[in-house]
Amino acid sequence: MKSDILNIAVIGYGYWGPNLARNFFAAGANVAYVVDKDEKRLASAKRAYPMVEVTSDIDNALRDTNVDAVAIALPVSFHYQIARMALLADKHVLVEKPMTESRQSAEELIELALRKNKVIMCDHTFLYTGAVKKIHTLISENALGQLQYFDSIRINLGLFQNDVNVIWDLAPHDISILYYISGEQPVSVSAAGLSHTKNSIENIAYLSIFYQSNFIAHINVSWVSPVKIRRTMIGGKSKTIIYDDVEPTEKVKIYDSGYTVSNDEKNMFMVDYRVGDIYIPKLDTTEALKNMAQSFCDAVTKSIKPESDYSLALKVVTLLESAEKSLKNNGKEYKL
Repeated sequence: MKSDILNIAVIGYGYWGPNLARNFFAAGANVAYVVDKDEKRLASAKRAYPMVEVTSDIDNALRDTNVDAVAIALPVSFHYQIARMALLADKHVLVEKPMTESRQSAEELIELALRKNKVIMCDHTFLYTGAVKKIHTLISENALGQLQYFDSIRINLGLFQNDVNVIWDLAPHDISILYYISGEQPVSVSAAGLSHTKNSIENIAYLSIFYQSNFIAHINVSWVSPVKIRRTMIGGKSKTIIYDDVEPTEKVKIYDSGYTVSNDEKNMFMVDYRVGDIYIPKLDTTEALKNMAQSFCDAVTKSIKPESDYSLALKVVTLLESAEKSLKNNGKEYKL
């Protein structure tokens, strides 16, 4: 780096690229280039940021020695190719979720980044929300007791993808949260789903993730729901968290309710229920994408390990790949 300010090229200026550009500027970085094949998108970027170079040729950005890093906001089928090109050009890399289409390609990128001494990071944005950070803190402090289950619903109407199914599109959010808050490696996964279109790309799916401990996770993802639901229930032995991302303010609620199991003098099975208070913690309201952008900048300029580092990104891709195999094999359980 030639200065303390990180110079970034945003590759792809469709749905997510404008958000990345805005938040990198907010985090104190400099977006030096916007790259896109669509001239209308480039014109939009130039109107928003007149000082930014816009180009349809990625080589213009990669050849510029003043560019320190690239942020890739393209469909997943392009992630490996563009990230590899960037690393070979000695650029740090931020790539949209999921990192790649396969574990092998993710491992190749990570090995190349380590060899080139470059940061490679995946934008698992939800890890940087005030809600998930608070949940992580509560679980780290054992506020829920031993974790028992993780039950998540992430459903809406659209957006149908033409290169990946609903698992690869939506489940990375929940899987990354699951890894981040539990700190436990699952042992296997089973998945079932269906396609209701002619392209055989599943638009609804259910994942069951199994652990060595007394913990289980279930994730429901769908593009065909008439309502948008983003709700996760995380149950512990003593308390339960309900995280509702659609809720505008009170996204996290902690329920001090539960049960105890015992046997009476005749060795009969007994369950005692406890219903307590509901606690709503205060959350950091900083935009998650700004936190993510700052985390990437800090990883490059200060060598601070990000929450969404390459090891977590690899775990997410590995689980997705196994879930895809299960999906295509009638729900067969695959070891991780």
